[in-house]
Amino acid sequence: MFTQTSLPYRDPGDVPAWGRRNGDLSLTVQPGMTTDTNNKPQSIGYPYGTMPRLILTFLSTEAVRTGSQDIVLGNSLTDFMNSMGLAATGGKNGSLTRMRNQSHRLFNATLTIEYKGDANRKVGAKLYVASAYNIWCGGEEEQSSQSASTVHLSDEFFREVTAHPVPLDMNAIKALGGSALRLDVYAWLTYRMFSVNRATTVPWESLMVQFGSAAESSDRRRRYQFRRDFTDALNQVVTVYPQANVEPTDAGVVLRPGLPHIPMVPGFRTLARL
Repeated sequence: MFTQTSLPYRDPGDVPAWGRRNGDLSLTVQPGMTTDTNNKPQSIGYPYGTMPRLILTFLSTEAVRTGSQDIVLGNSLTDFMNSMGLAATGGKNGSLTRMRNQSHRLFNATLTIEYKGDANRKVGAKLYVASAYNIWCGGEEEQSSQSASTVHLSDEFFREVTAHPVPLDMNAIKALGGSALRLDVYAWLTYRMFSVNRATTVPWESLMVQFGSAAESSDRRRRYQFRRDFTDALNQVVTVYPQANVEPTDAGVVLRPGLPHIPMVPGFRTLARL
């Protein structure tokens, strides 16, 4: 799912839902709710940017590796962030605060998936990333192994990531982690490299709908800016993933059969396509 659609790049703001479409597949995100001190419902906010993508990558990797729905985010959040190639900084605008905030948003958001490729059927699913979580919010120097941050993945999310795994190189994730677009392009390209079986051109218009935050705009300048930004991100992805057989052209991005970034054990390709 997350190799074909993506979360917001920027905060959508105070809107009831946010969506992204890729052909017949769509993802709709709704923010979680809480109750304030005056007993009024209040939006927790949308997960957006690089942090939720890195958290999802880590959770998916650990779910496939351990076969367990219970994931420990290291002995401390600093350990967890270091494992993802992030510098752990404190303060109101520090990375630790942003990670806690974005994980809270991610674990409370509702994700709705719909597939509209069959006119005779309505196919969809609704899932949460976590059914329970316990995130340490005290000082890092006070945290012990007894208070380690933990996540219990929801049944639906656990089944999705373990039944449809896509192999990603964690060193590449760390290198590309400063940009949400680079992370999305890398995940998408990795998936397409082991799913494409002939030369395929993905038009710029389709890529803008899938990756562009302003996809609904017909502004020529925005289309040009998207093409330039996407090409820049693609070039950086290919730097860490040189096996990718991809070429940007005037018509779109040409994909040709190539090698996955991580060699797959027997049966992995079949499993990932189910």
